[in-house]
Amino acid sequence: MLAITLLAYVEINYTRDGLNLNRLTKKDNCNRLFDLSLVAANMAVIFDGITACTVNMTAQVPDIVNRLLQLCMYVSYEVFMALLFWYWVSVTVGIPKKKRKWRRAAYLLPSILLAGLTALFLPQLEFIRGTTTSYSMGISVYISFFSVIMFCVMTVAVIAVRQREIPSRKKKSLFAMLVIITMLLSLQVFLPEALVSSMAVALIVVSIYLNMENPTIHGLEHYQQEMVMGFATLVENKDGNTGGHIRRSSAYACLIARGLRKNKKYRAVITRDYLNHLAQSAPMHDIGKIGISDAILQKPGRLTPQEYETRKSHSTAGGRIIRETFGHLFDSEYESMAYQVARYHHEKWNGQGYPDGLAGEDIPLCARIMAVADVFDAVSSRRCYRDAMPLAECFRLIQRGRGVDFDPDVVDAFLMNLDKVKEIFTQLQDGDKRRMSSAA
Repeated sequence: MLAITLLAYVEINYTRDGLNLNRLTKKDNCNRLFDLSLVAANMAVIFDGITACTVNMTAQVPDIVNRLLQLCMYVSYEVFMALLFWYWVSVTVGIPKKKRKWRRAAYLLPSILLAGLTALFLPQLEFIRGTTTSYSMGISVYISFFSVIMFCVMTVAVIAVRQREIPSRKKKSLFAMLVIITMLLSLQVFLPEALVSSMAVALIVVSIYLNMENPTIHGLEHYQQEMVMGFATLVENKDGNTGGHIRRSSAYACLIARGLRKNKKYRAVITRDYLNHLAQSAPMHDIGKIGISDAILQKPGRLTPQEYETRKSHSTAGGRIIRETFGHLFDSEYESMAYQVARYHHEKWNGQGYPDGLAGEDIPLCARIMAVADVFDAVSSRRCYRDAMPLAECFRLIQRGRGVDFDPDVVDAFLMNLDKVKEIFTQLQDGDKRRMSSAA
């Protein structure tokens, strides 16, 4: 009863808050694997509760009915463990995208085999009278235990092989889940009458809901991103823009990062969380301009040496603002990246940039990515002091800066996606024109 109560609590809050968040963000924020895991968890707990009664009523309940109910319970547990494994893969390293349908079907093969074996040995199932309650034993039970152990081992293997790609927060949550499973599975094996399997499932679901899939947390992240974008757009207005530079340069930065993932050198660094943090940090790269005079930012002519030095100070000011404004957030990785992007995106590969004259890989990767995205959008867009350069010339400028101003790997990742760059440029430029027309 306690297990089903906990699951009901999760379902009610998850569904209600999830629907509200979807309406707010106008997109689906749910993880389908968690949704399916929740369904499987309910089925497992329900059948566990039913069989806990029928196993003590073998005289009243037909044997075939009792065994089918046992089969439903075991298969539900096996499906739950399989979905749980793939859920953790999806939120840590991501599920590999396979174009061939037979490869996707292969993901289901272990569960199908386990379910088939459970059904095959069902006739051998024995109902044993214990001190306080009856319970079932047999090969089908051992297969269910094996499925739990197998998927736990597979999860640990993924962590061991790809641990550098998994943030510490998720590893801690995953470790806690494995501890729960190990403790309760051990109790169930050595004390079959305990019947704690349903509690294990409920505790796992509650743990994932509270730490990973709580719509309230996702809502706070959405509000934070909206605040960041609003703040960044407000600052960009000082430059005579209306947010177009933010959207385009952020899109270019994410495109470059995804391209770098194909390079083995960066595969363990540019994780899905890294991409998410970059998407949230990129709009903040010019936040330091809030303290620069409009007369300097919007000056149509050449800046004097003193004005230029003042304009350059926006990078150090941006880093300081990030530390003072976002330094107490729960996500230290995001705060660190936002700081690096704001402070170092004007550093150059050859050490001739500012504010610290960093060179090569001493420049944080996120800032090296942002440098290319920022310069490309700056030269390809019209500014108050000059017209936009033709796209072909913009690409040549980035190419000429390879190994001088920019990281060669970052430039390669950018230039290998020219079609997508042009697509972003066209779509977002058109969007800016429509917004300016509607504003007028």
